[in-house]
Amino acid sequence: MKTAISLGFVLLSACLVTGCFSDKDDIRFGDDRRPEPARPAPVVALPQNSGLEKDDLPKVEVAVYGYLLQRHFWDAGDYSAIFLQAEDPEVEAVRRAFPYHNPPVKAIYRAELRPGRTPLDRDTGKPAMVLSVDALEPEGDTVSAIGRWYGGDAVTGFYTFELKRSGVDWVIESVK
Repeated sequence: MKTAISLGFVLLSACLVTGCFSDKDDIRFGDDRRPEPARPAPVVALPQNSGLEKDDLPKVEVAVYGYLLQRHFWDAGDYSAIFLQAEDPEVEAVRRAFPYHNPPVKAIYRAELRPGRTPLDRDTGKPAMVLSVDALEPEGDTVSAIGRWYGGDAVTGFYTFELKRSGVDWVIESVK
């Protein structure tokens, strides 16, 4: 009898240990299906920055931003700021070139961007405009760039620029 109790205890212990190693998912009752396991997001290769030298890209951006800031796209609206989609050094360079620009030039992280709606200035809560520059691959000492402005779906556009290296700077040759 002692061996039967011992054998029963061993079998019960084995069943308990085996149960501890079994599937850890919740037990589902009824006809409910298990949810599909989450799939990882596909890896999307982001476009590489243009083949411009490290110091040349900011110079191209500053030249294009300078041109766009002279166009006055914001005159028809009540914009409280112009946001540049650029790194802080480029924003500072543009601010130095246009110290009294109205509306003031600010870094993009101070904007509240809302899909399909006019960007807002976080400092004032009023509508704002966003300027951006995309430089393409250089061809020798010439580079193409696209300068965009966005103040909502109704106020958007772009210019295509051809810039040429002039010493250490980049100069706009043509605008379309």
